Amino acid sequence: MPAEYALSNVWVGLGVVGILFMIFYYVGYTSSQKTVSDEDFYAAGFSIGPVTNGLGMAATWASLATFLGVIALILKLQVPFVYLWIQWAISIPLLTLLYGTSLRRMKAFTPATFIRQRYGKPSTIVIVCWMILIMIMYALGQMIGLGRAFELLFGVPYNIAIVVAGLATVGFITVGGMYGASYNAAFQMVVMTIAMIVPMGAIMKMMGSSGWWFPPLAYGDMVPDMMKNIPTFFDMKYDFRWYFALIPAFTLGPVALPHLAMKVFTASSVKSARWAVVWFALFLGLLFSGTYAVGFAGNFFTATTGKIIEKADQTILILNVFYNPTLVAAFVMGGAVAAGLSTIGGNLMAIAGLVGSDLLGIIAPEMESSKKMRWGYAALAMGGLLAILMAFSPPKFLVTSILWAFGLLATTATPAILLGVWWKEANKLALIISSLFCGFLYILISPHVFPSLVVGKGLVAALGMSGGMVTIPLSFAMFILMSIAFNRMAVFKAYAPTLADKRVIDRIHGWGTDYEETRYNGITVPVIISVICLAIFCWGLVPWT
Repeated sequence: MPAEYALSNVWVGLGVVGILFMIFYYVGYTSSQKTVSDEDFYAAGFSIGPVTNGLGMAATWASLATFLGVIALILKLQVPFVYLWIQWAISIPLLTLLYGTSLRRMKAFTPATFIRQRYGKPSTIVIVCWMILIMIMYALGQMIGLGRAFELLFGVPYNIAIVVAGLATVGFITVGGMYGASYNAAFQMVVMTIAMIVPMGAIMKMMGSSGWWFPPLAYGDMVPDMMKNIPTFFDMKYDFRWYFALIPAFTLGPVALPHLAMKVFTASSVKSARWAVVWFALFLGLLFSGTYAVGFAGNFFTATTGKIIEKADQTILILNVFYNPTLVAAFVMGGAVAAGLSTIGGNLMAIAGLVGSDLLGIIAPEMESSKKMRWGYAALAMGGLLAILMAFSPPKFLVTSILWAFGLLATTATPAILLGVWWKEANKLALIISSLFCGFLYILISPHVFPSLVVGKGLVAALGMSGGMVTIPLSFAMFILMSIAFNRMAVFKAYAPTLADKRVIDRIHGWGTDYEETRYNGITVPVIISVICLAIFCWGLVPWT
């Protein structure tokens, strides 16, 4: 017998979501009173404390996939899928350690702010275009999910749901700017965590678990019954390359996500940014562990009750409708909505920064701060409206897995940022060539454009894992080797890093005016990295089983 999701009283759901939106708009409006400059609009005046920032990072990192998609994967594949989340979650600490705090010293609004100072205008245009494409993919996926959530919650047609949900969301994000996005994201993370964990305690208690008091980790007494029904649940079912491919696809891509980096940049100090990562790990760990528990409970539910969850992405909603009162089920749906809203907010703020600050910094470098801020508001609102319009009939290419989009970002932007921050030899022309060539190659060998050219097959191809194993190491290797070659050719002298470019590196690492030519300037380690990358590239081309 199938188990389905349906609220017995739709007005309860409407009330819960209505209250949440009232809070979001209140926070957005009060935050708008603080926004008087472009620094306020794009970076919250560089004033966000570590706890608020940690909550905001976790909320922006989480998404509707946390409540819907990943739980569905756990249910369908009957594996914990913990490996994906581990690789995914470590990207924020890596982002902060590898370049976040360095760029915080230069008071960057987005990673592209650094690209412009380090590589110049043509390189910035290339990277900004890739980032905007990926932010649109990200926001569109969340907007579609939000429309589906409202459709489920209120029983209205999808087109009506997407208009109502979309306009309501874009409204409070546009009103609040980065101050509003930061404080709302912190509140949304609290809502998400409570909605994920507390109702699961009641569900696990009714399932007979003595560990119901802490669902994320205390469901161990349910394991024996699970093993009787699904003996292979905890098995390592894939070969080593499958797990290794998670690193380039799901770790290196998010490292370059502009909306995550912007959270680091809003910190009140470099020390505050580092402490925010500690809070991020704690909050996100609770939420992700709760996700595992829900996926586990969903498999336990089907195995012990005989009821089939036909729509796997509704697992958490179905469990709550089955076991908990209507008000609790509606609150859980509100938590899923909050997850989508926090991510959309980050995506739209990133689009605003990339357009209003970075592109305008190239087109109109002398523009007044107040005008740049107005352009930022316009870009934010237009980005949201574009996502709403595309959500009616989304282009197939743009609604591929967002995990696949991470691979595209890792291919096109991550090498530019990491090598630009840590290596003075990084060459402008090498960046442009490697980013464009490997970016389009990643698209071509995916299953979403030319199926006959796909590297890998099935899940590894659809999620970008097999494609990322090819193009990400190739992008790093091309960038490094071409930089070394171009810097030593007179014909490419105009693209070689200047003294001013090199001084940027010393300055962002905290050396101030104490410049040293040999610092961050060797080629031995980069060559070793390129050799390793080429080996991984060849490994990625070996036929996947």
